[in-house]
Amino acid sequence: MTDSVETTRSLLDRDLPGFHRVLGYRQVAWRDGEAVLELALEACHLNLGGSVHGGVLCSLLDVVLAQAGTYCPDPSRIRKAMTLTLTTTFTGQCGSGVIRATGTRRAGGSRIFNSSGEIRDQHGHLLAIGEATFRLRSGSEAPEGVPLVPHDDSQQ
Repeated sequence: MTDSVETTRSLLDRDLPGFHRVLGYRQVAWRDGEAVLELALEACHLNLGGSVHGGVLCSLLDVVLAQAGTYCPDPSRIRKAMTLTLTTTFTGQCGSGVIRATGTRRAGGSRIFNSSGEIRDQHGHLLAIGEATFRLRSGSEAPEGVPLVPHDDSQQ
């Protein structure tokens, strides 16, 4: 898929809403069938043992795997999906630096799709792998998605 630099840049620069903002990841890449996120680990991301919390890893996988099947080339629109299943296997530990989550859409039909992915630390060590099944929300079946409604965090 060929995207203009302006379209890609505006997609990656979107403000994060709600829990996404709390999690604090940065969108590195997003195209049809693939998404990449990075997270600079902070104290709030760590468990009592000083390693990245499993809930953080699961949340990153949930986001990146959903994004792998919901790319929308128009920055004024969005495609949405809900998680049906998410399986995560933890394979390593990390307590500092930047971690990278990648997701790839593997299969699917008009409403249901499957993605798999992984999270690695900045040295390339595997921290977690995941697989998920999602259902596209109404209006998100087509690549053009639905209009993006700005969020208002003051209402939360």
